[in-house]
Amino acid sequence: MAYIVLDTKKCKSCYLCLDACPKGLIKKSSETGMTGNFVVEFDDKNGECLGCKCCALTCPDLAITEVYK
Repeated sequence: MAYIVLDTKKCKSCYLCLDACPKGLIKKSSETGMTGNFVVEFDDKNGECLGCKCCALTCPDLAITEVYK
């Protein structure tokens, strides 16, 4: 099962990763970040993550620090 590691301190809530994930496994969290906006969270209850790294490659703030396959 693949998964990602998010650094919510770096997330500026641009939400580019939401569209980048082909499985739609990243969503807005109920937590707010340093900008006061809702940060993102990884939600993969069914083990669907492909480990494709599209989310990490799209993140301009390097908030997605690791992708494991």
